[in-house]
Amino acid sequence: MRKLLLLSPIVLIVMLGLLFMRGLSLNPQELPSALVGKMVPEFQLSSLLKESKILTNDIFVGEKSLLNIWATWCLACKAEHAKLVALADDSVRVIGLNYKDKRPAAVQWLNELGDPYRLTIFDEDGTLGFDLGVYGAPETYIIDAAGIIHYRHAGPIDDGVWRNMKKIYDSI
Repeated sequence: MRKLLLLSPIVLIVMLGLLFMRGLSLNPQELPSALVGKMVPEFQLSSLLKESKILTNDIFVGEKSLLNIWATWCLACKAEHAKLVALADDSVRVIGLNYKDKRPAAVQWLNELGDPYRLTIFDEDGTLGFDLGVYGAPETYIIDAAGIIHYRHAGPIDDGVWRNMKKIYDSI
């Protein structure tokens, strides 16, 4: 019995070490999404640039898209913005979701940095972001022409990230 008591801390340390090593092997940008394989949630929100225009999930039907969640308060969003402009210039359809932001600040941001978005959904209260399971900005989803989500990336997109995402984007 005494040997078991002496071995208990060692077994506990080994188990904690294994859990720690498992955690280190995970990629924090590959957050699972319960929505992969499902339609974009239904919504009715205004366009950022045309306040009177109401956008719905129908904007994702007919052409595959990237849905990019961004905000002016997000430093990483600013870091990825040039890449999004380049993707739009390469004819990638990018839809923006301005998340928990103020309209004047978001409009000024696009005027100053360029507007890569075919359309921008204004989600001031974060309702669509909540329905999508957004952890924070930036996040980007790959959506097929039927409006089905195929992939979610948390964090900024750069050349390396896009190389991996492009394989999925091109396959749908």
